Amino acid sequence: MFGRPTTTSRILYQLAATVIILPFLAPLVVIVATSFGGQGAIANYTAVLAETPFLRFLVNSAIVSAGTVLVVVVTTVLAGYAFSKLRFRGKGIWFNIILIGLILPGIALLVPIFLILRQLGLLNSYAAVILPLSAILVSLTLLLTRNYMNGIPDEIVEAARIDGASTFATLRQVILPLSRPIIAVIVIWVFLNSWNEYLFPLVFLQDPNMQVVTQVPTYFTSTYGSDTPKIFASLVLICLPVTITYVALQRFFERGLTAGALK
Repeated sequence: MFGRPTTTSRILYQLAATVIILPFLAPLVVIVATSFGGQGAIANYTAVLAETPFLRFLVNSAIVSAGTVLVVVVTTVLAGYAFSKLRFRGKGIWFNIILIGLILPGIALLVPIFLILRQLGLLNSYAAVILPLSAILVSLTLLLTRNYMNGIPDEIVEAARIDGASTFATLRQVILPLSRPIIAVIVIWVFLNSWNEYLFPLVFLQDPNMQVVTQVPTYFTSTYGSDTPKIFASLVLICLPVTITYVALQRFFERGLTAGALK
């Protein structure tokens, strides 16, 4: 067994972690520093808020992201529970079919999805982005959730059933409380992907009032040049909700990534 870390070892570990983090921290420092250039930080950030529909686009992004998170989490938890703890015919085949989504890039599905949405009359609606994006993201989240739930002992589920709990009661009272770390991972990952999505809203939301925050930087670009400080200022503002979400769920996120099984 390893003994408790000494002060020297803790210092060395911290220094090593700092050295590893620096290359990833450097781009963030450059973005923030660049956003202070040009006419100055106040002018740049004021221009982003005043010269673009930033707040309206922010609300649109929040609706799209919240809707995508809700659809993916509900679908993933129900499907993960079914594929992990329930028995039904063709379970392995259906699971493998769903995993095919991992090898299909969203851009390759752009035209078929557009035609389907137009046929259903869903273009220029939040559902036009939420539903396709959820379908693309759910393959990976289902894989992670199924593997996590496999680590929950079957004896706990059987004990709940012996006590008279139904399938959904077992999910609600046993599986969900034990799955909070992986759910936090899914929430952060799906929110990050849906918040940063650029292509789907651009194509499926043709009404300018329905656009999302990832379109804001384009307001400072033109054929003859770009206002780089204002572009980077908009990027900083776009990143803030993601950063806040991660900080709020950081504890669960780390537990979800490191948890392999329950003992």
